[in-house]
Amino acid sequence: MTSSAPSFTVVLVHGAFADASSWAEVIARLRRAGVAAAAPSNPLRGLTADGEYLAGVVSQIDGPVLLVGHSYGGPVITYASSKADNVKGLVFVASFGVDKGMSTLGSNAEFAPAELDSSLLPKTFPLGDATGTEFYIQPDHFHSVFCADLPADRAATMGASQRPATDTAFGEPLAVEPGWRSLPSWFVIAGADHAINPDAERAAAQRIGATATVVEGGSHAIALSRPDEVTQVILTALQTLAA
Repeated sequence: MTSSAPSFTVVLVHGAFADASSWAEVIARLRRAGVAAAAPSNPLRGLTADGEYLAGVVSQIDGPVLLVGHSYGGPVITYASSKADNVKGLVFVASFGVDKGMSTLGSNAEFAPAELDSSLLPKTFPLGDATGTEFYIQPDHFHSVFCADLPADRAATMGASQRPATDTAFGEPLAVEPGWRSLPSWFVIAGADHAINPDAERAAAQRIGATATVVEGGSHAIALSRPDEVTQVILTALQTLAA
């Protein structure tokens, strides 16, 4: 793999129930292609808070940035790209696709529920003087919901180390004009996704006006299970932006 845009930094944003290590296979391939990559931690506390945090991270990177978001990371890059002027393009991977006034969960409301919807495990956490709610995937459902095309032992490790997201992350409407309205976008659809209905991903790609690639048989964790296909879309985006 080669890249014609070495000046770009690819910033990879994970979603709920994962962490930055979910991009490890893609980062390795980008590095071999001579592409600078960063995978900041997504706080998973709320769409506005997470979007502002990411915009701050991206704004401090010298040069142009291609933002890549997985799952809930898609709404976060949608927000951040409206704030950080050095973002030149967006790649959505097995993602939600939100517009202004639309929440992450609301973006999928018209589609049949995915297995994730019945597999969430709510827990509480202290929030100042109040109590907040955050969600995990039930451990015995994690493999099927999140990464059915990865080995069971690896899925067990991922399930044990999953990071929860708050109800605000899933339920807060996008409060800004989406970055994709003015930026070129690409979308990788996971054809066998059990966390987001693949038809909802197709609709999201159409809403965004993104160039779509379907990874047939790919689970929600396609950045780990199908990194070659995901990386190729990122490299194609870079080559297009550099032309």
